[in-house]
Amino acid sequence: MKKLSLVAVAFAAMIFASCAGGQGGQKSEAEQTDSVKSFEQEQLEASIKIQFDSLASELGKLKPLPIMQSGENGIQLTDQEKQVKPDYLLDAAVADNATTLAEKYRVLSALVVDQKIAALYDMPTEDYDKAITKLMADISDPSFKEIEDQNTIYETNQSLYNAMDKNGRINYYWQMAAAVLVEQLYVLNQNTDKFITVFDDDAAANVTFRIILLQDAIERLSAYDTELVPVAKAIEPLKTLNAIDVEQLKEQLAKVAVEVADAREALVK
Repeated sequence: MKKLSLVAVAFAAMIFASCAGGQGGQKSEAEQTDSVKSFEQEQLEASIKIQFDSLASELGKLKPLPIMQSGENGIQLTDQEKQVKPDYLLDAAVADNATTLAEKYRVLSALVVDQKIAALYDMPTEDYDKAITKLMADISDPSFKEIEDQNTIYETNQSLYNAMDKNGRINYYWQMAAAVLVEQLYVLNQNTDKFITVFDDDAAANVTFRIILLQDAIERLSAYDTELVPVAKAIEPLKTLNAIDVEQLKEQLAKVAVEVADAREALVK
């Protein structure tokens, strides 16, 4: 079940079934006409759609995690620091292990994050470029063509949501958003002392809010889309991240380092 409209119809069907069961299976004096049922379903569909639109809107208002920023506001590495190359980034070949469409979306998202970090250290990114290009071709999502800069897919912003909504890919939007956040938290945990320096208290609190929004949306959708069940399970332990300032974020990330690594393993194999 890929499109949200189908999810809503399924939910509407459950509501009607529940109502019928509560009345002992008895039908009303004049059984509801198809037009009335259609109207009720449309109302439920619209209500559910509004909820997810609202969650995506709030998520889209959040700025990307500072570790993804470049220039003066981003991480500044010295030449000496760049000599110590990170060994924790995903190998671009992980793209070959992605078989389902959901896996391809998640791996694509994680690789875009790691591509940015690799470039930060002046590491070659050709393999990442090739893997990302191949995944995008395999996924063949017309939504990507509507994004001005495809290198900003990791931002999972409102423009991307709107495009994926238009093309019936909303569920995959949440797959991507989860993979992006988990990969960024994993990277942040590998060099916290350096990477945390570009966070302010607002950015730290945004991490908490981002997790809340993601978990709310994914838990709701996982009831209708089985591909989101492992995603919901993977990010569930991250509920303990409730930092409101930089110091709390640093302390809490250290405590959930294993959980973040496990979430990454579950989402990007």
